[in-house]
Amino acid sequence: MRIGARMALAIAAASVGVGAISPTIAAMANRKPPFLASIAAKKARMRSGPGRTYPVTWVYQRADLPVRVINVFEHGQWYKVEDPSGTQGWLMAGLLSETRTALIVGQVAELRASPDAGGRIVWRAAPGVVGRLSKCAGGWCYFDVHGRGGFVEQQRLWGSEAGETLP
Repeated sequence: MRIGARMALAIAAASVGVGAISPTIAAMANRKPPFLASIAAKKARMRSGPGRTYPVTWVYQRADLPVRVINVFEHGQWYKVEDPSGTQGWLMAGLLSETRTALIVGQVAELRASPDAGGRIVWRAAPGVVGRLSKCAGGWCYFDVHGRGGFVEQQRLWGSEAGETLP
């Protein structure tokens, strides 16, 4: 009897999980690719296809890494993404977030107190540093790395489109 109750509970939980999609995931499922997102989990497995039966091709161990969503499958249950290195594969919806992040590319980037080349330098960030984005306008974005932030030129970031504005 105990095993039967557990099985019934597991089946009920699985059926609820299939039908229920969090508001964040539902919002992303309604967006038309391509669009930018980020990896939400500390550990995320990229797969070669949109399902758990497909082999894992890459394991990300870096929450907030920006990705470009290039396809959506099964009403937002699976997302085909491209990472900053150009690697493509599929991630489950729960591993992604709409939180906008970016990665410093090229050389060391100077983060400034104001969005202009003459602004005072408040921090420097090495290539590969990931931070959260906000206030993008006029070719500059506010880039925050664990509470330390400043304005950086948009062209120095992977995770923001040229000319894009963010509130």
